[in-house]
Amino acid sequence: MAEKDDYLVDMLVDLGFVSAEQVAKARTEAEAAHVGVVDLMVANKLVRPADVTQAKAAHFGAEVVNLSEIKIADDVIAMIPRHIARKYRVVPVFKHGETLTIAISDPSDLDTLDSLGHLLHAEINHQVASEADIEAALNKYYAGEKRTIADDDMFKDVINELTLDHVEATKGDVVGDVETEAPLIRLVNQLIVDAFKMRASDIHLEPLAKSFRLRYRIDGMLHEMKAPPKRLQGSIIARLKIQANMSISEHRIPQDGRIQSKVGSKVIDLRVSCLPTNHGESIVMRILDKEGLKLGLPELGFFTDDQQTFERIIGMPDGILLVTGPTGSGKTTTLYSCLHFINRPDRKIITVEDPVEYILAGINQVQVSEAVGLTFAMALRSILRQAPNVVMIGEIRDLETASIAINASLTGHLVFSTLHTNDAPGAVARLADIGVKPFLIASSTRCLMAQRLVRKVCKQCGEPWMPPESDLRALGLDTKDIAKATFRKGKGCSNCSGTGCRGRFGIFEIFVIDDDARKLIYDRVPTSVLRARAREMGMRTLREDGIRKVLAGLTTSEEVIRATVGDAE
Repeated sequence: MAEKDDYLVDMLVDLGFVSAEQVAKARTEAEAAHVGVVDLMVANKLVRPADVTQAKAAHFGAEVVNLSEIKIADDVIAMIPRHIARKYRVVPVFKHGETLTIAISDPSDLDTLDSLGHLLHAEINHQVASEADIEAALNKYYAGEKRTIADDDMFKDVINELTLDHVEATKGDVVGDVETEAPLIRLVNQLIVDAFKMRASDIHLEPLAKSFRLRYRIDGMLHEMKAPPKRLQGSIIARLKIQANMSISEHRIPQDGRIQSKVGSKVIDLRVSCLPTNHGESIVMRILDKEGLKLGLPELGFFTDDQQTFERIIGMPDGILLVTGPTGSGKTTTLYSCLHFINRPDRKIITVEDPVEYILAGINQVQVSEAVGLTFAMALRSILRQAPNVVMIGEIRDLETASIAINASLTGHLVFSTLHTNDAPGAVARLADIGVKPFLIASSTRCLMAQRLVRKVCKQCGEPWMPPESDLRALGLDTKDIAKATFRKGKGCSNCSGTGCRGRFGIFEIFVIDDDARKLIYDRVPTSVLRARAREMGMRTLREDGIRKVLAGLTTSEEVIRATVGDAE
């Protein structure tokens, strides 16, 4: 490290990036801290990482390449397999004749250059890029490549050791101790580890006619990975069913289960669903992220004005708050965050859920079980005798559940629940459709809120950007709006795996029920009339709330248009 620092320090001084006096002071501090001189100077912002890259290139007579500014051809990327590129931390840039030019962050690593020449059977030329650029390019060009577990050295023995009828029945609860576990267990555990590290919310294992498809859902989008061979399908599914306490002999009916595992030092829970299909059993594992439950209202996506309105509603002593939206729109996370916000020692909170996805400290949670007759309605009737202040119902599905929830709200309880409707005013029609009397809806409901999820612009690579004219027209933005906007879009980096987006937040449509709205509900007016009245009261539609967040540079126009395609007017 010292010799490497010496040549770099000399080059940094020769190129004028740092003075000899600054180097002398940095050397003294580095020796005391037992760190490299260059590392210390970068940490203290005496030099930039780009300066260090320039110095490395100058010393070895190489060129500097900015990987973020060039487009590398697919056939060039294909010349270095994924596992080799990641192992040696190199990116192919272009090929000329028999010479392959690569980007490397440390041109002094002659062993790597020599090894690559032998592995690829090519003459290697090199350019120098920063470590951050290398990482971003690896994620950009190789993360999207369908990955097979057989690419990893640790799994090469799996393909040869396992047969279709080989089922390893030993449970391995700790994910990550791959050296001592059987090959099949290591393979299945690696699927979970990879998904967790890539921030996936779901793992989909789908049997097809001639393949076994593996997909991860990341920030709401499915990404296809290269799955294990088709012949391992039965073994992998059996292993997962054993872990989830399902019957491995039952292949004709759907089953549900849970898996608790450790990734490193972190415990993660997975909700597992098994569904018989034409070509075998399909497995979907939902990774339950407990960190999302402690989100504050701003992290959910509320702007200050909406947050104040929402805090006022969830602070009321009674009434019903309904959150609506399709599956996967974040309704459960919003309700859990509400419970976290109002959870105090002087309040008793009981939830009725199917299933209980997360265990919340200080809250009584009831798991619905149709098999033993514990339905939503039965659980609700029982918990009201427990004298709760707040009740959360996972979903209102039928008249009996809705009636008990409304009666609870009218007798001094604050009730949270969800419905599957497209917009907030549509919840009134949905309740009426399942048989609830309009006067009960009008008198019990405090607020109806619809929501969708959109992806956030990556904080590290987000940069100023102007949406195309078609997007501006679709969002109804005029010149005045554009002049005040701060449009941003991510260009792709290691932080967001080259997608330009990292994480999601909500866009909301909040309909607070006032006396005028109650009269309209009681008079059974059509949803269109109720929606028009809500707009007059100041309710923003999903698209209007999304537009505010596009103008603030928090998300992109494409995201809002995709999430609110049914909300265009």
